[in-house]
Parts: sequence; structure tokens; C-alpha cells
Amino acid sequence: MAHKKGVGSSRNGRDSNPKYRGIKKFGGEKVVAGNIILRQCGTVWHPGKNVGLGTDFTIYALVDGFVQFEHKSKTRQKVSVYPATKETATSAA
Repeated sequence: MAHKKGVGSSRNGRDSNPKYRGIKKFGGEKVVAGNIILRQCGTVWHPGKNVGLGTDFTIYALVDGFVQFEHKSKTRQKVSVYPATKETATSAA
């Protein structure tokens, strides 16, 4: 005698919510302090200058400026935010 019920719909219907990971601000974009630059699983991108790393590996800006993606070493990449100077402020405006 089988112990499995023949109904399928009552046992289905569970799914996890999307996490919306990925790059939110790209290279050269202007950011304000506190803006999220990217969300990730683990340190795919490492924090560079003027950015912070959250407990869920979110990288966010600590100062106002422009985002720049750089190489940290041969195999690792980092994200930095550089404050706007007078030259970049006039060219970006």
C-alpha cells in the first residue's frame, strides 16, 4: 500500500524571493556617500579606496565621487570611489 498522496498542487508553491544581486553603479558613474555600488555572494569584487564592505558582502560608497573598477592583483579585482576634483567636476557636468 502506497503512502504517497496523489495530489501535487497542495505540496508545491514554495519559492525563495529574488535577491537582486549585481552591479548597481558602473565605472565612471557619480555616487553619493552611502550609495550601494554592488551586491554579491562572497568577495567576487574586493573593496578598494573609499568604499565599505557590508556583512552580506555589499560594497557601498563612503564618500561622494566617481566609481572605478580596478585590478587588485592578477586574479582579484577591486572597486574604489575617488572624490571629484575640479577637473573631473567640470568635465562631468
